[in-house]
Amino acid sequence: MLTAAGGGCFVAIRFGLVDAPVLWFAALRASLAGAVLLAVAGCTRRPLPPRSTWPAIGVLAVVNVAIAFAAMFAGTVGVASGVAAVLANAQPLLIVVPAWVLYQERPSARTVAALLVGFAGLGIAASNGGFGGGALLSLGAAAAITAGTLLGRRLGGVDVVMLAGWQLLAGGIVLAGWAAVTEGAPVLAWTPRFAAALLFLAVVGSAATYLIWFSELRRASLVSLSAWTLLTPVFGVVFGWLLLGDGLSGQQGLGVGLVLVALPIIVLPRHHRLTAPEAAQLSDPAHHAAMTADQPLATVLVRKAG
Repeated sequence: MLTAAGGGCFVAIRFGLVDAPVLWFAALRASLAGAVLLAVAGCTRRPLPPRSTWPAIGVLAVVNVAIAFAAMFAGTVGVASGVAAVLANAQPLLIVVPAWVLYQERPSARTVAALLVGFAGLGIAASNGGFGGGALLSLGAAAAITAGTLLGRRLGGVDVVMLAGWQLLAGGIVLAGWAAVTEGAPVLAWTPRFAAALLFLAVVGSAATYLIWFSELRRASLVSLSAWTLLTPVFGVVFGWLLLGDGLSGQQGLGVGLVLVALPIIVLPRHHRLTAPEAAQLSDPAHHAAMTADQPLATVLVRKAG
């Protein structure tokens, strides 16, 4: 769901920017998403974040929402959408070293190689779109999201609905102030196309995805979780083909194929081949009875295979 929604976001942004300026559009997306989540939090009586976590939530609002959304929207304007989708989803590569240093999630050589293959596939799929002035902005969006992901891992004690809602609402307020200074009063055309794009971006592309993302962030490996975003540009290419009439070339098909080959290598666990002593130990009835006295056999086998 996350990657499909992310791919659809690039199409929705292209639709909406016809009727709204960049920063005001981004501000509306974030503010509406935050309001939806906080309404849900209020109705379900979720606990407020601890006072000590508010500074970190404020940093998330600026980095993971305001800067990331502004760079993402502006990058879509300044570069072909396929290239923007690739660069704005570069976090699987950007997060490898920080996750290793900060959280001791050391990647295997197999994982790093698969990440490089996957990103090469994205580059092949997008290269015929050309690199323009928005490429650096799109890469900046990926860097901001990576920083937000690393910080979000440290806020595991905050209710996830409150965490996502407050950072989106506060980030939307920051974007609105930024837009007022640089773009002036908002000039929006409230067409059905714009309303549909805004609702999709806010509810599906932000509220739902942020909620799922920060929930998974608490239990999944940073590298494996981020690797799923390699599929976002793949969905972007497919949705662009279906909804915008963008052609799907053989080059794009090759790039998509490389991503689909790399992804299971990254996210699926590596099977451990039992050594002869381990196999003999597992086949020993006495050892088996001792190990399974207090736990299911599946748990025993998983522990031994690990």
